[in-house]
Amino acid sequence: MPGVSGGANGEGCFLCTLQQSVAFGVRTLGFSLSSSPIMTGMETITPTREHDAPVTSQPVAPRKPSVIVPIREIGPRYREQIARHLLSLDKRDRYLRFGYPASDEQIHHYVDGIDFERDRVLGIFDRELELVAMAHLAHPASKSAEELAEFGVSVLPRARQRGYGTRLFERAAIHAVNAGIKTLYIHALSENIAMLRIARSAGAVLERNGSESEARLMLPEASFRSRVDELLGNQIGRADWLLKANASMTRELLTTMQEVHASMQDMREGAQSNRYESGCS
Repeated sequence: MPGVSGGANGEGCFLCTLQQSVAFGVRTLGFSLSSSPIMTGMETITPTREHDAPVTSQPVAPRKPSVIVPIREIGPRYREQIARHLLSLDKRDRYLRFGYPASDEQIHHYVDGIDFERDRVLGIFDRELELVAMAHLAHPASKSAEELAEFGVSVLPRARQRGYGTRLFERAAIHAVNAGIKTLYIHALSENIAMLRIARSAGAVLERNGSESEARLMLPEASFRSRVDELLGNQIGRADWLLKANASMTRELLTTMQEVHASMQDMREGAQSNRYESGCS
């Protein structure tokens, strides 16, 4: 899974084993996480047998296994990374994300104002632990609108075309369902085609008002399945983070050892050179 869980071979193998365990657990519970458009933060494909395929004169192409995207809930200690992520967006991306060309000062003000106790912030990290995609599910401060939450998302250019925006939306929807939210709300510029496509694919009702659009997705009641979905998603996100953190520490340790080895080699060569010069004289 390039750019998401890449790294040492041990890291990839461990994550594959974890994904297989999740798929096994889901089949044991008797449901599939991918059957509902808003309950697919982690998709699994149940293996098909030959007799399950429809009768046809053409060979049936095998299904491609779906990829699990580790998503981590992030808290106040990630404010600096969130700010760095948003500040790296260019003017066009800032315009689409916030609805206006946000300045650096406005972005810092936005990040400082995130209420992590009330809201949820979700992130996708690369193998260097850089935040490449994030979503903010903002719960209204007013109790009169407490059954509504607003969704916003941003993805760095180098991490696009991988479906991260959709996965973050699905994961945010699962949390919203479990939190008792009835409506997921998106306010976006009408030219933000990618965001509106995500909302439309999930079944949201779109309303366009000139240069701006609103999308509202009515959410179902929380269930055992939705709570298991979120629990498994959280566990995979934590495991992925730990794997990447350990891999990063290992790389740093190896780099340090190589530098020490090179320094010692230089010192030995220098000492040998000095002895040779002394002998010649």
